[in-house]
Amino acid sequence: MSPRPKDTAVPCPVARAVDVIGDRWSLLIVRDAFDGSRRFGDFQRGLGVARNILSDRLRRLVEAGILTTQDASDGSAYREYVLTPQGERLFPVVVALRQWAEQTLFAPGEPHSVLLDKRSGRPVAPMQPQAEDGSPLLPAATEVRKVR
Repeated sequence: MSPRPKDTAVPCPVARAVDVIGDRWSLLIVRDAFDGSRRFGDFQRGLGVARNILSDRLRRLVEAGILTTQDASDGSAYREYVLTPQGERLFPVVVALRQWAEQTLFAPGEPHSVLLDKRSGRPVAPMQPQAEDGSPLLPAATEVRKVR
């Protein structure tokens, strides 16, 4: 079971998610964990973040159940940070942010990294919410209904 956010008075799922992973460093740590970073030094080198900020964000991600720590896989005295199943469920979120940025924040032809499907070697297909019948689901076709 997932740990509950500290502020359970917030009924909005988006607000609760942003409370847990909504800052720059937390999302980039999760991204780097998907890319294979596991040790404190790997995250620090890859992100260029100050040690105190990295330590704080890693601690928060562990407390939220997104990362866990384990003994180093090489048998050394180091600890490694590993995505939990809850953390792995953030993959579509990271992919959606990546694809949105590719579509809106880069000029045509501007170089950037590309997420590839290892099986085909092709870029991952654009994500699109779908209706029950598989058709594209646009914002105007949805509504938020508050429950009590």
